[in-house]
Amino acid sequence: MKPGRNDPCYCGSGKKYKRCCIDNVSRQQAQVFDDINALAMNPHLTLDEMNSVLQHKVEKRNNLPEPDFCGLSPTQMANWLYAPFDDLQWVTFGTPEDLSSSPVMRYLTLILDEAMQNNGAFKATSKGNLPAALVQKASNLLPDLAVSEFEDTIEFSEFTGSREDRFNALHYTRVLAEIAGIIYYRNGSYHIKKDAQQQYKKQWPEAFFNPMLKAALYEYNWGYFDSFEQDVDLHTCWLFMLWRIQSHCNVEQLVDEMMKAFPDLLLALPTDHYFSPEEQLSFLIESRFIERFLQFWGFATIDPRRYLNREPVARIAQIQPLLGQTFQFSVKA
Repeated sequence: MKPGRNDPCYCGSGKKYKRCCIDNVSRQQAQVFDDINALAMNPHLTLDEMNSVLQHKVEKRNNLPEPDFCGLSPTQMANWLYAPFDDLQWVTFGTPEDLSSSPVMRYLTLILDEAMQNNGAFKATSKGNLPAALVQKASNLLPDLAVSEFEDTIEFSEFTGSREDRFNALHYTRVLAEIAGIIYYRNGSYHIKKDAQQQYKKQWPEAFFNPMLKAALYEYNWGYFDSFEQDVDLHTCWLFMLWRIQSHCNVEQLVDEMMKAFPDLLLALPTDHYFSPEEQLSFLIESRFIERFLQFWGFATIDPRRYLNREPVARIAQIQPLLGQTFQFSVKA
């Protein structure tokens, strides 16, 4: 059955049909007909054998490098977009031995330590936030983190605050811990789940790294901290973006690669009076992926300044050791 224009392309690329193979249908049909005709000329092949050979040829085409995917094949891209975390290929995952440079893991340590020192629970504020004393401890960690290099204007920092709802990285950590099933809120207090208490005693903090990371990648709403009206799904592309930024560190190049690989992203970003769709996509990638994923986890940092001495500051991500220790790619950049 021929796919509709807005259906996912049958090649497995993740693009809509109208944005992928529709312009190449005549060429592809000609190739298929040539293959069929060549097979039909062989009287010794049964129908099942012909189907098997054709299937092999289709799979071979789907495994060819695609320039729009920076050399990934449609098969590889489909795996990175749609496979569950444990079924992802061409990448291996590790748990770093030293997690002290990760803001998320340092803040989680404070939260769990506070609970474990009080029989597995501690009282929240009247608004359901973490207590002020814990927030202050988290703020005091800033000098130990790589992001401190750029934190000159503390009142606008994501990594300090007088209370949880003004301290984005800490709030993010608490939300992830709840999503990951490590802590829960009940009757005005935060509690550590019983199995998490056992893990805390036996394998802290390594036991919580993967559950927190999976929650951030697959269950957390990447648009939580911004008020962007358009529904732009970036988190599906997280592994592709991670691969690219690790290879060249250039945010502008990453945006160009995303526009080429996923042109439908621009369709959700209409031109307004101030910013083009391309500029809006760049803002979302830097805000949601670079600043509020890579930086929160300690995987990378980026200079928040856009201009220095009236000159634009290059949007270059400073890759941190934790990134390479967590993700090792087996495909060439």
